Order: sequence, then structure tokens, then C-alpha cells
Amino acid sequence: MSSGPATARRGAAHALQALRAVVLREVLKFSQQTGRLLSALVRPLLWLAVFAAGFRHVADASLQQPYDVYIVPGLVGMVLLFNGMQSSLSMVYDREMGLMRLLLTAPLPRPWLLFCKLCATALLSALQALAFVALALLIGTELPGHWAHGLHALLALLAAALMLGALGLLLSVHIKQLENFAGTMNFVIFPMYFLSTALYPLQQLQASGVQWIHQAARLNPFTHAVEWMRLALYGQDPGNAPWVVLGCLALFFTLACWGYDPQRGFGQLAKRGGG
Repeated sequence: MSSGPATARRGAAHALQALRAVVLREVLKFSQQTGRLLSALVRPLLWLAVFAAGFRHVADASLQQPYDVYIVPGLVGMVLLFNGMQSSLSMVYDREMGLMRLLLTAPLPRPWLLFCKLCATALLSALQALAFVALALLIGTELPGHWAHGLHALLALLAAALMLGALGLLLSVHIKQLENFAGTMNFVIFPMYFLSTALYPLQQLQASGVQWIHQAARLNPFTHAVEWMRLALYGQDPGNAPWVVLGCLALFFTLACWGYDPQRGFGQLAKRGGG
């Protein structure tokens, strides 16, 4: 009778140990990739310092706020998006080298192992995004400073990091070789980023008269992630944005777990002799 709870405790301890090991491995690997951190910060900082400066006089009047303040949540989303896609490349590389296949043979449920990988990706994304926010503050960008709004925005940031990390997991199912990565990412990153409210409000898209762009931005889950962070900073009601982000997170992660089934994901890879 007493073996049941003891076995459950050992199982929980084993699962938490796996989570710590996977997260620690990704953090240590990232700490040795200084160029990856610099590229993650330089890209949005250039947009903030150059792009925002060029459009400031045009956009400030219509937005009723400084343009550099407006685009910071969108640039935070850029950091999360690129790191989520970078995690997809890491998954493909680990699969080709056999490390991911070895991990998935551990005596733990496959969804839990993928969840460990997702948590590691989201943690790295959040740390990079917070580093960018700190640099944005240092160069003079004035963000709303209420601590409660900041905590809400941090929650939105973590949810967006998890959603985009789950999207990266899902994409890694379908990218069979490293050579196909760049082309696939071009069809994901740029449409998802530019067909969103990261750089301009949804109302301006509608007023421009190009209705298909407006509708595409409304249906884009990245739009809702950015809007959740942006509205949270100002203490405004994010509407249905949290539900869209969390719903897409659940959908992407469920499909990724289904795709990593041995009969569909690595089973086919083994048949063709990959890795």
C-alpha cells in the first residue's frame, strides 16, 4: 500500500531532475555562445536606434506617444521570435547528431521531455528579452514604470516565449535536414513579424485600405502576443489576447508532441538512415 506514494515521489523527483538537467544544459551551452547573445541584442537595438529615429516625426503624432516607446514590445517579440526559431534549429541539429533521439529514449513521458526543452527555450528567450529591455532603458527609452504593470508585462512575455518556443518545436518536426532550415524560417519569421502590430497599430493597417493585411494581422498569434505585452505595460485590458496566446501555446505543443511520436517523427528518420 505504501509503495504507491513512494513510487510517485520517485517519479516526480526523476521528472524534476530531468527538467533541471535539460534547462541547465541549454543555459550552459548558451553561456558559451557569446555571438548568439550579441546578435540577439544588436538586431532589435538597431531597429530601436535607427528605424525608430527615422519614423519618429511621422509616427509620434498619430500614435500619441513616442514611437520608440511604442515599438519596444514589438522588438521584445522579435527577440522571442528569433530565439524560438533558433531553438528549432537546435532541435534539428540535436536530432541529426543523435542527441535528441537519445534524450527521447529516457524512461520519461515524451511530452514531459519536450516540455523540458520548451522551458529551457522560454527561459533563454526571456533572459535575452529582459537584457534588451535593460539596454533600451539605458539608451533613454522611457517605459511605463508601475511595478504591477511590469509584472503583468513579464507574465505576457513568458507566455509569448512559451508560445513561440512551442512553435519552434512544431517546426522542428517538419524540418528534416539542416539545409532546409533557412528557407523554412524565411517563410515563418518575416511574415509573422511584419504581418503584426509590432511596428504599427492595427488601426493604421485597417485605415490603409489593404484589408487582407489587416485580416492577416488579426489572425496572426504573434500580434496577440505583442498586444498583450504592450497593453500590460499601460495597465490596459488585453482583451482576448491572453486566450489566443495560451490557446496557440497548447495547440502548438500538442501538435509537436504528436509529431515526435516514433511512428511519425523519429521512426521515419530511422527508416531513411538519418542521424
